[in-house]
Amino acid sequence: MTNANQTTSEAPRIPAAAYALCLCIGLVGANSLALGPIAPRVAESFASGVPALMTASAAFGIGTAASALLLAGLIDRFGAGRVLRYALLAFLAALAASGAAPALPAFVGAQLLAGLAAGLALPSIYTLAALAAPAGRESDTLGIVLFGWTLSMVAGVSLSAVIADLFGWRMVYGIVVVVGLAAMAGTTKLTAGGTATGRAAPSPLLALRVPGIAPLLLACAAFMASFYGVYAYVGDHLHRGLGLPVSAGGLLALCYGLGFGATTFLDRWIDRLGPARLLPLFFAVVGAVYLAMTAASASYPALLAVVFCWGMANHAALNVLILRLAALDPGRRGAIMGLNSGVTYLALFAGTTGFGPLYASAGFAALAGLAVALMLAAALAAALAPRAATASA
Repeated sequence: MTNANQTTSEAPRIPAAAYALCLCIGLVGANSLALGPIAPRVAESFASGVPALMTASAAFGIGTAASALLLAGLIDRFGAGRVLRYALLAFLAALAASGAAPALPAFVGAQLLAGLAAGLALPSIYTLAALAAPAGRESDTLGIVLFGWTLSMVAGVSLSAVIADLFGWRMVYGIVVVVGLAAMAGTTKLTAGGTATGRAAPSPLLALRVPGIAPLLLACAAFMASFYGVYAYVGDHLHRGLGLPVSAGGLLALCYGLGFGATTFLDRWIDRLGPARLLPLFFAVVGAVYLAMTAASASYPALLAVVFCWGMANHAALNVLILRLAALDPGRRGAIMGLNSGVTYLALFAGTTGFGPLYASAGFAALAGLAVALMLAAALAAALAPRAATASA
């Protein structure tokens, strides 16, 4: 009993920096997710249609991918903490410009700037999470940081439409800017985080030579394309396929976010069992969830239950994927996290555009079936990653 108590008391605490980074993730995620619910009101104010407005979302995604792929080497040169603060400043300026945009082209340009800043902020956040994690609590710490996606899912999707109805869509961006200033205040001590090499920043694409990274990035691409491809059309399936009101999509997003957040309390088991052995298993579990989704696609209550499990499985898989990538080469961690973010947002584009024709011709269940195949590919790539790293070492 005494030894057990002593071990518990000596267990390292999650650093306060993890909670500040969680808020930063939520800030970036809120911008990614908030536009969908308020799109009709924003389009109306610009006297344009929703499809034209959504070019702003595409601009954000392309900007994020380009920045992460081309500029993430700056993280290793100047330090992740410093890069994060400057990226957040640029991001908040872009959000303020979005809220004040007088016309659609200005709004699209502001979202492109937000994407360029997010492409540096996200890999900086993941790098700092890896640096701040106490030994033996890496997954636990990263789980707290990833909880920011739950905050953005719940607040960004559920509250943005309400705020837009009560105070106008521009207030949504105003509130996010205020929250962003609070997030910046919490990152003050992270300014010097990371190892600043001072050397000229190499292209993050050079990190593709790191042993073991190729299969993990392939797994990331399949994982993210399946998620964004299914998530992009589940709302339309509820409305057109099941005849439900548009608000039904908000409850479904809330269930996903709650499931994603619930897994945070299980992250400590990942550190005990080991990320390398768990990643293929977790990808297989995500595939099983998509398989269940094909069977539940005709029932709204069943879909809500499956989507809650979807959030849980995706959190676990994302946590372990980032841990595996961050451990490949600590000296190039910023570049590696940049590649991860770049692949993620390229997969967003590929998933939303590639799944569309299949959805139009074969329906929502076919999307979930394609996602099953992609997750099997992700599990296979993850299983090969340790052997690839060993072989190249």
